[in-house]
Amino acid sequence: MNSEASHARTGAERLVDGLISWGIDTIFGMPGDGINGVMEAIRRRPQQIRFIQVRHEESAALMACAHAKWTGRIGCCLATTGPGGIHLLNGLYDAKFDQAPVVAVTGLPYHDLMDTFTQQDVDHTKLFADVAAYSTRIMSAAHVDNAVTLACRIASSRHAVAHLAIPTDVQEETLEDVEPSSRNVLHHASFAHADSVRLPPEDELDRAAEALNAGRRVAILAGAGALGARDELVEVADMLGAPIVKALLGKAVVPDEHPLTTGGIGLLGTRPSQEAFKECDTLLIVGSTFPYVEYYPKPGQARGVQIDRDGGRIGLRFPVEAGLVGDARETLRALKSRLKRKTDRSFLQRAQERKREWFALLNDSADGNQGMLSPGRLARDFGQCLSDDALVAWDSGHNTGVLARYVQSRAGQQFAGSGMMATMGCAVPYAIAAALAFPGRQVVAFTGDGGLSMLLGELATVARYRLPIKIVVMKNNTLGQIKWEQLMFLGNPEYECDLQPIDFAKVADAMGFTAYRVDTAERCREVLTEAFGKSGPVLVEATVDPDEPLLPPMRMPKYVENLEKALDAGTPGAARIRTVLGHQPYARQLEP
Repeated sequence: MNSEASHARTGAERLVDGLISWGIDTIFGMPGDGINGVMEAIRRRPQQIRFIQVRHEESAALMACAHAKWTGRIGCCLATTGPGGIHLLNGLYDAKFDQAPVVAVTGLPYHDLMDTFTQQDVDHTKLFADVAAYSTRIMSAAHVDNAVTLACRIASSRHAVAHLAIPTDVQEETLEDVEPSSRNVLHHASFAHADSVRLPPEDELDRAAEALNAGRRVAILAGAGALGARDELVEVADMLGAPIVKALLGKAVVPDEHPLTTGGIGLLGTRPSQEAFKECDTLLIVGSTFPYVEYYPKPGQARGVQIDRDGGRIGLRFPVEAGLVGDARETLRALKSRLKRKTDRSFLQRAQERKREWFALLNDSADGNQGMLSPGRLARDFGQCLSDDALVAWDSGHNTGVLARYVQSRAGQQFAGSGMMATMGCAVPYAIAAALAFPGRQVVAFTGDGGLSMLLGELATVARYRLPIKIVVMKNNTLGQIKWEQLMFLGNPEYECDLQPIDFAKVADAMGFTAYRVDTAERCREVLTEAFGKSGPVLVEATVDPDEPLLPPMRMPKYVENLEKALDAGTPGAARIRTVLGHQPYARQLEP
């Protein structure tokens, strides 16, 4: 608690001190007249907490979510009354969907003018009812401690969003100004932290082991829930002779170069991963609710075992006969002692050979790129220029697909971005949170022109705090993933996906960045190497071929049929698109 002030603490000061007691040392937000009391309380505590000013409240919530993902601690964002709080919602849904612990604080109008159509009279507690596991309106200075500790405890224990709305005048109240109710005994709320490691029952572990031991072709799907269990996951995979297939949020679970992983899954995944799922007879899911059920083994094909800390997610995407609710690391340790090492390694060896063929194809196609820069060449060279301890933020779109597929993660690196929410515009806010939490480490954002333009003002935030973030924007002047979804999902011609070009290098230069441009394959590696070696904030505008597709790793007949239909129906540039589809690796992806 703060000891600098001799005066009675206000409601806002009690709120900020409560956040500090829960280990929150950074608040992302924008000032506003509905939170002036909270801002003053933060200003008075410069040694205990810092305020990071953003250019849009959506970014503040994305940064809070990212802070939680990068550090494992509670993220926190602050917004004013009315529109300020409304702007937080997208970033808070990102936190909700990816189970990141975040506390959001918003201002409210004066307590006795709420719900009277006064200025910015939005009841944030109702608005946040769906996104937040806990949302409350603080009623007086006597209510603050109770509400703050409960919000932090719920966010931390449930890996969820919690929301505190505090009226303008309550921020200025002291305990001397109010009369607590007879039941609200002062100081009864506890700020003590509590956590536990949950383990599944013995009989469930036995049931899971029986299924896994019986399987001849076991595959593993690993997601973000397995990030803290790399060693245990590898040991179990080795015993089972099981290839580890990674959901996007689990990209850093096991380095891509590791012989036991085949890489990602889904539209952004690899061919050997999809082939492993197509042929397995048993699936072990660890910390993942990868949402695209069409990429899982077919119903009835494989037995299922799932490990997840949230019992509500067991069997959500794939039917399992053993659901292990518990911490991934400890559950894998308990499971390992029940497993028998498989002597038949043919399923794993086949997956490993396919992996070698797949990545040779990707590398050969990237090396063969001449002239106009391809997205794959850009992503491949980008990955090779990263430091061994890089923190990499991805965005949502075509750029995500090439990063997932071409960038080979290494053991000391971390990757993060919007997962289940898949919101565009997240890369730069995520990178800002990483750079603030881990000064001294390389922080890089890989984004597209569509996503970057959504929250372009946050370049000014990077410059304001002189964060040495390197931003690579894949510029194709189109909403690339949406374009290819229009063509493949329904067979419709591309419509309204082209973007008005922006000179991002010029914008970045105006905001205090060092800016580079590259548009040819021959200069890509050279430019990225120079840019990543430059001090301070840097942006690389990489213009790529707009007709390069985003395809699933294996042929999906309905998609191919729809693609032909869309091209015949008058998609702009259809002739050149057909030519590009004949190049590798796309020709291989479209093979029957």
